Amino acid sequence: MTPTRILVLNSGSSSVKYQLIDMAGRTRLAAGLAERIGEETSAVLHQPLAAGGGKRERQGRLADHDEALKAVAEELAADGLGLDSPELAAIGHRVVHGGLKLTEPVVVDEAVLKEIERLVPVAPLHNPANVTGIRTAQRLRPDLPQVAVFDTAFHSSMPEHAARYALDVETADAHRVRRYGFHGTSHAYVSRKAAELLGKDPAETNLIVLHLGNGASASAVRGGRCEDTSMGLTPLEGLVMGTRSGDIDPAVVFHLGRVAGMSADEVDELLNKRSGLLGLCGDNDMRQIRRRIDEGDAAARLAFDIYIHRLKKYIGAYYAVLGRVDAVVFTAGVGENAAPVREAAVAGLEELGLAVDGELNAAHGKEARLISPAGARVKVAVVPTDEELEIAEQTYALVAPAERP
Repeated sequence: MTPTRILVLNSGSSSVKYQLIDMAGRTRLAAGLAERIGEETSAVLHQPLAAGGGKRERQGRLADHDEALKAVAEELAADGLGLDSPELAAIGHRVVHGGLKLTEPVVVDEAVLKEIERLVPVAPLHNPANVTGIRTAQRLRPDLPQVAVFDTAFHSSMPEHAARYALDVETADAHRVRRYGFHGTSHAYVSRKAAELLGKDPAETNLIVLHLGNGASASAVRGGRCEDTSMGLTPLEGLVMGTRSGDIDPAVVFHLGRVAGMSADEVDELLNKRSGLLGLCGDNDMRQIRRRIDEGDAAARLAFDIYIHRLKKYIGAYYAVLGRVDAVVFTAGVGENAAPVREAAVAGLEELGLAVDGELNAAHGKEARLISPAGARVKVAVVPTDEELEIAEQTYALVAPAERP
């Protein structure tokens, strides 16, 4: 029997998200989250999916990722889905930063781990946790392929004129300062599914993909390949986000150091954790912001308008980069669920062929769908993202390319 199951792990500094997927039918067997690792009140939230079982919560301190993954393994085993199953083909790991060398999914060995660790200075919040998750999984199943799938990989096709900053070349190269982009698994999955929705070959489709969640990014996708993306050296650049500023004059950093006496770390925290929608109005939940707008809250209205203004600028910029656009595609938590965001983002862009149908835009659904008027020159679509399935697809293609069902 050919093993067809892939366990997908997304290891954070204090959490591990997981899904077990059977690639024979693209069926989710289980999903869950180990959270607050290292704290006194850790928990594992587990949901067996294939058998329709109820959610389970397991309380108790998880001292480290070893204990967390062992707890996850025990929850899976309770459903007959243990890590010792011969049906498990590999474990696929989300890794945020692969740099210029790791631009494809790869079976992890010590050299790969060292390269991921070498990139910690440009991904200090994510790569260390990703490495911890991989090493822990290796200890639990040393015989099983561990595959790293990189957030940056999809964007590695960007041409040099899009990837480089206008910095002194020697300095930039010496310190790996360039635009890498993030949310790559989402942009890859959504751009492919959007082409299917349009009934077009991805290689012949030009798309603007808007991944709008607490973190947000845009990409210009030409023929299935990334031409440009809004995030850069780090996930801070680009769109206004839940707590991140997005694009900002770099001299703001120097100004705050000089006049406010803020250290580099303090400015870093300000721009990443206390800015964006949260900094503008005190809320980073779009649902709450829309509720406050309906109640006449001026700060919430201004935050929303700034958010939309930045979004429109990127739509227009990427339209110019691509020259021809088949569709603008919304995805992720805000993109999939916030109809007012979608409506406002394309309002006034009718000359570019963009508009939404009010009724279609207001309708809720979990399937990919068009929300533009019939006959629209440029389609507007909502395509739910599925980063876990994309990681599983890429992992399975690498470890079992000849036997794929």
